Amino acid sequence: MRRIFLTLGIFCWGIQFLTAQPIRKSSYETMLEVAEEQYQLGDYYNAIEWYEKAFEEKGDRELLPRIAELHYRLRDYVRAERAYARILRRDNEGLMDSLRYYYGRCLKMNGKYPEAIEQFGTFIRTAEDPILVKLAENERQGAELGIEIGETTKGVTVENAGRGINSPFSEYAPTLYRGGKQLYYAGFDTKDVILLDDQAENYHAKIYVASKDDLEWDDATELDNKINRPGVHSTHVSFTPDGKKMFLTRAILNGSSLVDQSKIYYSESSGDGWTAAQEVKGVNGDYLAKHPTYGELFGREVLFFTSDMDGGFGGFDIYYATLLSDGTYDDPVNLGPIINTPGNEFTPYYRDGTLYFSSDGHPGIGGADIFYSTWDGSQWSDPLNMGNGFNSSLDDRYFTLDEEGYAGFLISNRPGGRSAHGRTCCDDVYVIDIAKMYADLITGLFDENKGVLKGGKVTVYELVENNPLVKESKTNDNGNRFDFGLDLEMPYRVVAEMEGYYPDTFEFNTVGLTESQTFQHLFYLKQKPVPPKEPEYDTITIEEAIVLENILYKFDDDRIQEEAESDLQVVFDLMTEYPEMIIELSSHTDYRGPDNYNQDLSQRRAESARRWLVRNGISRDRIEATGYGEGKPKLIDSRLAPKYPDFIQGTVLTPGYIDSLPTEELQELAHEINRRTEFKILEGPTSIIIKRTSLRKSFPEKGMLDTIPPIHYLSSLYGKKNLKGVPIMDFEERIIAFGKVKRGDKRSHTYYFTNRGDTPLTISMISACDCTTTNWSGKPVPPGGRGKIEVIFDSTSKDKGETIDIDIILDNIEPASGNPIFEAIQYTFEIEP
Repeated sequence: MRRIFLTLGIFCWGIQFLTAQPIRKSSYETMLEVAEEQYQLGDYYNAIEWYEKAFEEKGDRELLPRIAELHYRLRDYVRAERAYARILRRDNEGLMDSLRYYYGRCLKMNGKYPEAIEQFGTFIRTAEDPILVKLAENERQGAELGIEIGETTKGVTVENAGRGINSPFSEYAPTLYRGGKQLYYAGFDTKDVILLDDQAENYHAKIYVASKDDLEWDDATELDNKINRPGVHSTHVSFTPDGKKMFLTRAILNGSSLVDQSKIYYSESSGDGWTAAQEVKGVNGDYLAKHPTYGELFGREVLFFTSDMDGGFGGFDIYYATLLSDGTYDDPVNLGPIINTPGNEFTPYYRDGTLYFSSDGHPGIGGADIFYSTWDGSQWSDPLNMGNGFNSSLDDRYFTLDEEGYAGFLISNRPGGRSAHGRTCCDDVYVIDIAKMYADLITGLFDENKGVLKGGKVTVYELVENNPLVKESKTNDNGNRFDFGLDLEMPYRVVAEMEGYYPDTFEFNTVGLTESQTFQHLFYLKQKPVPPKEPEYDTITIEEAIVLENILYKFDDDRIQEEAESDLQVVFDLMTEYPEMIIELSSHTDYRGPDNYNQDLSQRRAESARRWLVRNGISRDRIEATGYGEGKPKLIDSRLAPKYPDFIQGTVLTPGYIDSLPTEELQELAHEINRRTEFKILEGPTSIIIKRTSLRKSFPEKGMLDTIPPIHYLSSLYGKKNLKGVPIMDFEERIIAFGKVKRGDKRSHTYYFTNRGDTPLTISMISACDCTTTNWSGKPVPPGGRGKIEVIFDSTSKDKGETIDIDIILDNIEPASGNPIFEAIQYTFEIEP
């Protein structure tokens, strides 16, 4: 008994059976002998089992090219890619560069276009065969097309025809008949691997017909032996427009894979079915002929077909033969180099002056793509790719349409179909539906200088009762084009995003369209300002008070704490470097306690600091120690502002303000800020530059908050001078760190903000990565009012740390530009190993 397993799209390039034999314990030499025997017979499925068993036995790397080739022949491109990569990874001397063509095709058919382009480039530089170089150049152009071409085709849906038609093995040549009520196609009437004895004449490709019942196709039945001749593979069925004549191909194998004979036949419609098939005279010869289809040229009926006859341009070319008055056909004519290439052209389909066909020689996005060319009465136009949808990164062919031209079929081994070996070995029938009226959107991302922005994101929102609902979101790491199919009678908002740039929006609608329309919009994104670098040096000028940040005293205490010595050391070093410098050391207290007592306490604290410097060698007369008591309370600084967001800009930490703080913790922190020591240069250098330390400037009366730019660099208002009539989102903190996160864990944070502008603030939408969930109130935030944005980070899809941007789009408009106001917040995280 033999197990026969059909896999490939055999009737496009050849027929292949796979006869699997059980692997038994055997010597290495016997394994290789059996493997090579099965390879020569074209039994690639069985051959690869033996080769892989032999490789496991001895690990002989010389077997790897044959193993890779067999995966490639079986159209298991995932395994083939891994096998070729395994070989080339160790090929430091370029001895295996000839394999890069096939490695590149595997990458391309797996949708890895950039990697494929690199491999084809290397192959082109090293290959010597001009035909292979030409094919590689076409493949590289096809991979580039795969990056550039849109992801959808206008108004087209392509779906698998389902289990009623498709089996785990390949189907071929779907063709509608009788006004679309019947579907003819070729295939093998089996759902499982078949066990056969030596009499295999019952296991051949046959032509089937299925009838449509409402929306579903009934189970197909095979045609009688007038068409399906025993011992012969019958396939490639097509019809004349009047339905009176059927064309088909009959093929005979030599062994298990080699096609010994392939000829074109015809049958005529009769009252009780189809007449016995007869050979078409004039198109057959000592060559393979297949894929017959009716056509018209020069006002005459012709038959298009595929053949490998001598004198062609490549493997298989498309020919036509003109019907003569006696029912025979004139000598075949090659369609020429516009249509045919050094590769293979096949499965022609003619309709109203347009020839549709498949090719692996023209630049395509997959292994074989569907193209079309129009006939102007004297010549064919340059073939055009049918685009994504009709085509995929795999093999697509046998394109046909119904009488009306809005529905049809094609054959493909794209992922998602039924496949007996791997994901892509076998072809399925796919149903094409072309909308009579459609709307779609094409967008492109550019910077302000019209430079291409790759790696961006575009999200389309449906505006349902003015509430934006995500319809579709796409990223494009390899290009800047984004294509979307749209629904009719729907308003839309589109948001374009790119890391390091402000997002942008575009609104339109498909309401009231009377004809198909493609909406196009180019986004020119404005780059966000680069965050200002923390200065490496501080400049200290004369009479400028500098806070000694670490010299903070306990309540009612004047002793220098150990942690204060680092700041005093900085002062000591400066006074040593500038011997002419005379400084003031001033000390301040909080307001608790009597005024006189606080004045005395502050004086004692200043003297404590001076004593430390004098003990370390600084002359006493170079230091003026002054106590100001509670007379100069400090302004709010960064230590208090984030903890108490309801502050008023420029607020001084007076007794009344401190008492109004809602918690004892905040009140104590405010007292601590007031208890400080400062120094300033009285005489000597007018300014000095020092390495940035923990020292910080104590800003004059307008206060520290007034010196910080009121608009954060993550706001589109950053750098704008006219802020009248706009809201200003003042966040407690725009950038937070989640620290180390275990993959799969979630973190949450609430970003609080205050509207510092003079206009109510309304958030239109918030956009972030798929790992981020946001929640906010859609109610306007009045001037001076507070709002919040809740953020949940899900680390499930992350394997390394990064910074996540959350873009906030306001309903408010910038007066100068007329653009929406954009704000941004961020969070960072690290993934625990």
